Amino acid sequence: MSRNITQALAAWLAAGETRIGEVVILGQPGQYEMRHHLDIDLDNLALYTEPAAAREIALYDERGDYRPLKTAPTLRRGWRLALSTIEQLHEALDGFYPAMLAARLAWQQGRLAVTPLRDTLGRQSGMYAITRKITDTQADALIGDFCRSDCGCLKTILWPIAPGVSITSLAPEKFDPQPAGDGEGSRGDRPPIPLLCAEACNLLVAKARETVNKKL
Repeated sequence: MSRNITQALAAWLAAGETRIGEVVILGQPGQYEMRHHLDIDLDNLALYTEPAAAREIALYDERGDYRPLKTAPTLRRGWRLALSTIEQLHEALDGFYPAMLAARLAWQQGRLAVTPLRDTLGRQSGMYAITRKITDTQADALIGDFCRSDCGCLKTILWPIAPGVSITSLAPEKFDPQPAGDGEGSRGDRPPIPLLCAEACNLLVAKARETVNKKL
């Protein structure tokens, strides 16, 4: 599977998909470089040359605070990561955005399982079992606040609240797995490699528990 993902990554890059999340990929086979998309034209960036450095870079934000959600729009700036092989590039991207390349490939192949929020909450036990009591209206408002791309999470949401119950608190593009390119921070307007969310994360479940407890 890892080899398949690496091959898919090479194909995406060849098609001009050189942005994923806040990371832009420059160069060509044998001479790749990654950096924050807002640093694309800057010099004097700290140089890293090992793919494992991606995990270190992604660990803390600009203020030095831990980033529990790696797809939050809080990736720190000021670095560049130079790599020589597509395999190293794959490893580094997994460090920045764990499992996101695999999810994209699975979606393209029709293998990505999507779980409605109600199913995710229905599996909760212990102190999180109370999340089943959240109403659709409360869930919609919570998602609109917690998952928004500008300050919450960059992922594209694929799941509904429940079958037939859509999320209405976010703009339509938040649910589009094939977004249009915006030309921002990359050379050209090719669409980015999407970060796909197939199931509500543990952080959202924890927020759902807080929401229900406040209403009790």
